[in-house]
Amino acid sequence: MDRERLVQRNRQMAEAFHQPPMKHRLRRTMLNTAARFPFAPLFSRARRVLFIRPDHLGDMLLATPAIRALKAARPFVEIHVLAGAWSAPILAHYPEIDRVLTIPFPGFERQNEKGGVLDPYTYLLKVSRQLRLVGYEAAVIMRPDHWWGAALAHAAGIQQRIGYALDDVTPFLTDPIEYRYDHAIRQNLRLIEKWTGVIEDEDVHFDLPLYEDDITYVDDYLTQCGVKGGQTLIAIHAGAGTWVKRWDDEQWAKVADTLADQLDSAVVFTGSEKELPIIQHIMNRMSHKAYTTAGDLSVGQLAALYGRTRVVLGPDSGPLHIASAVGTPTVALFGPADPVEFGTWGPKHRHAILTSSIGCRPCRVLDWGNDDPAYHPCVREITIGQVLEAARRVVSVM
Repeated sequence: MDRERLVQRNRQMAEAFHQPPMKHRLRRTMLNTAARFPFAPLFSRARRVLFIRPDHLGDMLLATPAIRALKAARPFVEIHVLAGAWSAPILAHYPEIDRVLTIPFPGFERQNEKGGVLDPYTYLLKVSRQLRLVGYEAAVIMRPDHWWGAALAHAAGIQQRIGYALDDVTPFLTDPIEYRYDHAIRQNLRLIEKWTGVIEDEDVHFDLPLYEDDITYVDDYLTQCGVKGGQTLIAIHAGAGTWVKRWDDEQWAKVADTLADQLDSAVVFTGSEKELPIIQHIMNRMSHKAYTTAGDLSVGQLAALYGRTRVVLGPDSGPLHIASAVGTPTVALFGPADPVEFGTWGPKHRHAILTSSIGCRPCRVLDWGNDDPAYHPCVREITIGQVLEAARRVVSVM
């Protein structure tokens, strides 16, 4: 298939993917009806705000500037965050957060979910009763399309409910905010402007505090792996949550070997235990000795590792945001996702974002199922030369 036909095919498929199916249209009707149900409002005198963010690690990290900005503007307010257990560890690093509540948000488990059609709604009522016992003056629904979180805040009787004015979400909000497509950090900050005012980019506090214990652990871990004291490091996080985001293993091997020579650094691969086969596949194709921490480090320890590396490279994923948050230069390879919304935050001369020129990018479809990967070459069209040039560039300005 020639390139023009491929682009047209993918655009049509992406447009169809983003159209709500019939069951979602039926749900919208049901939600509009449910929003009119008169749940008893909760008259809480507690100066307590609940942030609701169901997403995974990277999205939660990008939410922290807004959470911290609210605390700075209203230091007397108690801040709680309702999160999934998968992203809660990152929140422990921020003293501005008084309490983290974790629940298994429906639709956000990264494995096949089983249950009845009504399970998300009965679970919503259960959690809403628990939130009533705590008591909140306001709730901020941080994911723009998260109707479940908005409905939860409504059922919990929270009087002030702030979120984006999208179709399924709006009926449950008291303060709907006009949605504008932008970087996730800016989107999150707009939700709290009534308390903080407009926060300009240069005033955004995006960083991840490190624990001394994590730094010591990583130093000892690397020594046991055989990394010499004083040896500089390059980190590569080759895995991603979906195959369509991944770069080619052979290309990573060539990049790792070349940078090891050019930057006189050891290469360490990071990832989860499930990503270990990918990492081993890459390392087996390298001529240089490399190291892997796959499955061995906590979130805090991973952050400490990135804090001592010269550069972190990888496809669009949460770990690249961790690297940015600890002040380490990054090279991020973007395929279907849009860097306008999820690009690594920070000065462009320290954080390179690479994309393909293919016309169907960004399709914003992160799961193409069993479709032939050859039809989705966006991230794999990024060349070895582009990655090497970007890595050398961001390191040279340190």
